[in-house]
Amino acid sequence: MGHNGGVSDQTNPAPERAAVQLRRAPKIPAFMVVGGLLGFLVVLIITPLFPVDPLVGLPALIGYFSLYGITIGVVVGALVGIVLDRRSQKSARTLEAEREVVDPLPLEGELEN
Repeated sequence: MGHNGGVSDQTNPAPERAAVQLRRAPKIPAFMVVGGLLGFLVVLIITPLFPVDPLVGLPALIGYFSLYGITIGVVVGALVGIVLDRRSQKSARTLEAEREVVDPLPLEGELEN
């Protein structure tokens, strides 16, 4: 008989079974970005409510205080994301999964061993 590329020579091993956890985890960087934006918006709203030094000016004050507002917003956003991540771990489901190892077929023009 001719060479069939080892198709009939393969043996299919039994698939491996494992228990895996399935959960919806929040994306913490997204919470950090939203927190930073909200921190900046809070600075934009609160800074003009107080008297402004004419030598410094409002834009400089907004820029200065936005350093604090954005930083605090990013930290609060990260904390909210972490808390939601911990809560999602409690609602995780355990499922049975199978893992099969399949050797890929050679591509056309690829050298065979």
